[in-house]
Amino acid sequence: MTKTATIMIDDQTYQVPDGINLVDAAKLHGITIPVFCYHPKMESVGMCRMCLVELGSISVNRDTGEPDLNDDGSPVVRWFPKLQTACTQTVRDGTVVRTSTAQVLEARDNILEFILTSHPLDCPICDKGGECPLQNLTMAYGPGRSNFIYDDKLHLDKHVPLGELIYLDRERCIQCARCTRFCDELVGDDVLAFHERGRSLQIVTISDPPFDTKFSGNTTDICPVGALTTADFRFGARPWELDEVPTICPHCPVGCNLSASTRIDRDFGGKKMIKRIMPRQNELVNEIWTCDKGRFGHHHSRAADRLQHPMMRQGGEWVKIDWATAYHQIASKLKKYADSAGFLAGPTLSNEDLWELRQLAELTGDTPRLGVWPAAMTGAGVVAQVGIGVNTRLQDVGPETAILVIASDLEEEAPIWWLQIKQAADRGAAVVVANARETKLDRVTHTVVHYDYGDAVAVLNSFAARARSRRKTSKALLDNRVDGYDDLAAGLKGTRVPFADAADVLLDAENVIVFAGAEGLTLDQHRELMQAAANLLIITGHVGRQNNGLVPVWPGANVQGALDIGFSPETTASLIDEPPAMWFIGGADPAADDSQAAHVLANAEFVVVGAQFMTATAAQADIILPRQSFAEREGTYTNGMRRVQRFYAAQGPVGDALPDWTIYAQIGARLKGPKPPVSAAAVMRAITQHVPRYAGMGYSSLAHVEAQFPDVGGDDLYYGGTAYANHGGLGVQWATDAEDDSARLVVRPAQIEKPEKSGDLCIVPVRLLYDRGPLFEPSDIMHQRVPEPYLELNSQDAAHLSIADGDRVMVTAGEIQIETAARVNGHAPEGVVLWPRRLAHGPAPALFSACSVQKIEE
Repeated sequence: MTKTATIMIDDQTYQVPDGINLVDAAKLHGITIPVFCYHPKMESVGMCRMCLVELGSISVNRDTGEPDLNDDGSPVVRWFPKLQTACTQTVRDGTVVRTSTAQVLEARDNILEFILTSHPLDCPICDKGGECPLQNLTMAYGPGRSNFIYDDKLHLDKHVPLGELIYLDRERCIQCARCTRFCDELVGDDVLAFHERGRSLQIVTISDPPFDTKFSGNTTDICPVGALTTADFRFGARPWELDEVPTICPHCPVGCNLSASTRIDRDFGGKKMIKRIMPRQNELVNEIWTCDKGRFGHHHSRAADRLQHPMMRQGGEWVKIDWATAYHQIASKLKKYADSAGFLAGPTLSNEDLWELRQLAELTGDTPRLGVWPAAMTGAGVVAQVGIGVNTRLQDVGPETAILVIASDLEEEAPIWWLQIKQAADRGAAVVVANARETKLDRVTHTVVHYDYGDAVAVLNSFAARARSRRKTSKALLDNRVDGYDDLAAGLKGTRVPFADAADVLLDAENVIVFAGAEGLTLDQHRELMQAAANLLIITGHVGRQNNGLVPVWPGANVQGALDIGFSPETTASLIDEPPAMWFIGGADPAADDSQAAHVLANAEFVVVGAQFMTATAAQADIILPRQSFAEREGTYTNGMRRVQRFYAAQGPVGDALPDWTIYAQIGARLKGPKPPVSAAAVMRAITQHVPRYAGMGYSSLAHVEAQFPDVGGDDLYYGGTAYANHGGLGVQWATDAEDDSARLVVRPAQIEKPEKSGDLCIVPVRLLYDRGPLFEPSDIMHQRVPEPYLELNSQDAAHLSIADGDRVMVTAGEIQIETAARVNGHAPEGVVLWPRRLAHGPAPALFSACSVQKIEE
């Protein structure tokens, strides 16, 4: 239970959590102490002085422990001789504050007058106008007139690029240091700093390339004035013209809550369009942050080259057809091929899309083949057993918790999780990173484990063996709820423990969270990795409660939802190994990712593809169905922590594109299926009735909201910035088996299947945040952040091949031959070529495929 303190604010007594910041304590009871530099997500610095108050404490008799009393019976208060900054104070029993005395009001008046001495009067053209804390506080507390001599006003640069994404107006900056502190304290990227001093103080970028962080857009959110603006929105619209529509990021498994700022725009044919993307507060998911990909990666929703009409291949040419013709043609082909049809779902299909695709597939046969793409990760059953506990908040994690990140470059694959784990490490959490190569998370970790590619399962097995040897197992759990432990114990017997220090960090923690990726793992190896992680968590008792359990770093926004609804990567593998005659693909581009998949599709008898763009897969189709983007429809995604979250239609439709679930339901109706549902809500109702873990997750439940702290999105813009309050729903997280005391948990030995290397060099594909995938490439504003295609070589391998950093090389892997640039920077292990996916417009070589690298002489 949280300890409380009794404090007095303006002669009223309040109960507040002991030790919290004074500004926050007042805000909890609706009392405003104005601030500029203070933000509850960062350390206090007391720079702006706007929060000055009279501060004291109740005098306590040392002998009796009782408060000393005045003659009138009121407690004696010992006041500080001068005003104090509230943001640098924490409360305790007996704290006394006055927030509205003449002395306090005069101080606020003076601070605002000083801040405004060189501040420009350009509110009518400022992007922050209408949602600006400086405007609000000036109206509430400002002097109304200034004693400053106008000729002494400083005139500074008003269009200073801090990078290609963020612009600085130096006249508007009030030197609160929120932006520099965010980059330094929260992110740990040394990219912004103060330069000069006094009235010449200014913000500069000190990184190369400029403002080199994946979270730069957040600085514009927390800026309490209009000093920092984004190139994407600068002078694009007035805040009061915009409608805020709740949505969910479609790019990674975090499931960041976003707010799409929309308005009717002539540039979009008089339809509503997204003018900007802002973070939407959800303290259970992304807090008030989002990465730059989520913020600036929305332009695909209205790209000029979107597919807008159904098309059919006739005589080698694409012919536009209507939807009725498309439905009829596809239904007739599904009748023809029936059991010889395969269905493949991409990571951006919503749960509603997936359900209707499954319903369609079941009309073609008793055992439809339902695959998910990318087919790089598995383990739905393991997640159902030991997934992270319900209502876990990474922002609450501290010294009592250990976090293991294995086989994942988290900053590239799930940036907000990376940010939250970095902050957890700052609060004292023990972070262990296990990977075959160096990643950025290494620099903030407690312990780093570098293994050889293929050894990830062995590392987790060794941790489990260490738990048994140190008797760190949960006897109560093993005796009463676990099946298969004897076989597991026998399999762990004699296991070497080469990383005992890392194992002990995990075993000595009260809570353990495991983030599991799939870098350098085949699908079979990843299945064993997930089982090994489950084994470790179960036998040590770190399951079934908050801040404990497993988090898969899925390769997409709704892979978890696809697995929940019955799609599987194992089926995908079987579809490629034993190809069906007809393929039905929705929201996936396997031909661009995998050369074997591209070959299989090229030889299929009939291919139907639902896509937003003419992708490599769509180019091999017989019929193309234009699908709507996340911005044009409503639906739900299930994130990597199993939280089902709702997104809403924000933007007008493009052409004749339709939601995927509508397309699938209409085709199903022509196969004598049920009448198509009238809305996404109706589809979700069916899901709640047939998928047990989604019971009770109707749209009204998913739209439930409640008060969150800090109150960043209120009408008063109290803490400054423009993160938006959550009016669209906090979502619902489904519970695991471990959280049901009556459920049995199963462990088994995790097998080690290390592939044999063939040749001196082998390829390991890796994921980058900024790539040339079809949903990100249309964001022209981000092109400078997307590197040219390259591969990474170990320095010893490069020296042997006489290759230097930046050389052009020819890579040959089987039938694939690609010219690209070489990077020699120490990240790649010896004998391994790291191959970033989706930088080149062509499939990546298969994992561990042997390759040769030859320098191209000029």
